[in-house]
Amino acid sequence: MPVYKSKYVFILLSGFIFNLSSCKKNDYSAGASTDITVILKEDLPSTCAEMFLTSKHDNLGRPYLYIAAKDGGLKIFNITTTPSLIKTIAILNFGSLHVMNLSQQGNYLYLALGNHFGTAVQSPGFAIIDVSDPANAFVKSYWTNSSLSGGAGIIETEGNYAYLGAMKNGLMIFDVSDKAAPAFKSSIVPFIFYPDPNPDPAKYNARGMIVKNDIVYLCYDAGGLRIINATDKLNPRQTGKFSNPGMNGKPRAYNNLVLDGSYVYAAVDYCGMEVLNVSDSSNIKLTSWWNPWNCQANALNWFSSNGHANEIAYDAAKKLIFISSGKSDLQVVNVSDPANPVFKFEYGGVNNNMGTWGISIYNNRIYLSYICSVIPFSSNWTGVKILQYN
Repeated sequence: MPVYKSKYVFILLSGFIFNLSSCKKNDYSAGASTDITVILKEDLPSTCAEMFLTSKHDNLGRPYLYIAAKDGGLKIFNITTTPSLIKTIAILNFGSLHVMNLSQQGNYLYLALGNHFGTAVQSPGFAIIDVSDPANAFVKSYWTNSSLSGGAGIIETEGNYAYLGAMKNGLMIFDVSDKAAPAFKSSIVPFIFYPDPNPDPAKYNARGMIVKNDIVYLCYDAGGLRIINATDKLNPRQTGKFSNPGMNGKPRAYNNLVLDGSYVYAAVDYCGMEVLNVSDSSNIKLTSWWNPWNCQANALNWFSSNGHANEIAYDAAKKLIFISSGKSDLQVVNVSDPANPVFKFEYGGVNNNMGTWGISIYNNRIYLSYICSVIPFSSNWTGVKILQYN
């Protein structure tokens, strides 16, 4: 089924797998540092009918892994020793909405619901799951709006509020102080006539985000980075925007980001990673651009790129960025000097017929999620690889 991603078609498979010819190896791998080691600890395989899109370790320190398994719902694994599936919450519990992403706050998981791949898109929604006892996790509530379509890409929380990235329906804000009865507060669909004065509305989607001190740093797909002041939950307003001028006239896709002080590190699909200074939201500046695939050289590079940066994670203590990069699996970049990102390590590579979608880290573990796909990269395996880095 096709996935409309930026200005291209991203084909994911559910139940059918095709292999495309291998592409050449990355031409920048020779600069890899040897001071990082990455070791495969476990494989958690799935099927194309239950693709593991993203996974996150329990952030209370308990030995559990939570997985957004799309059609397969929510999967919970005990990873004390050999990982074992201990709980599945099926999509029937959410009105058959697919589980696309997740986050955790204390004893509650928040699930971003609603398929946004291809033409079989669903309504946006989210669910709240009580994981005080992960083996007996249960649904506290779920919300959706059946009058809308487009699905959801991400959900984050801060305090008593949840922020839903509802793709073409923009950013939605909810009061979740009562977990059994979340209350819709407001929504904002950011201005789409930027950076392209003649935009295709289908390419503008609220995808990745970070929320800090009531400020939402939002990846708006073809619309670049947006900064939303949500201090007034009933009237959120955009205070800043940025799109790399080096990509003017070419397709772009801001997918996900992490925040460290005044810097945003944004995964920008076939264009690697941008480092943005957001200290003044009205005047965001490009500090550096880690662009290993030379994306700006040709508007068709998306189809031949050795990487497609999607999800991103950050080890603040070691100043390491981890990026799920599609065909080339995993990239590790040192950002000790934000103005000069240094490529450190690649795991997987372009010749293994597998490609990634999601990534998270916890302590020295990496949780790397693979998908089934055909275009723009071939991937014949879905599941999670649990890796350990030094």
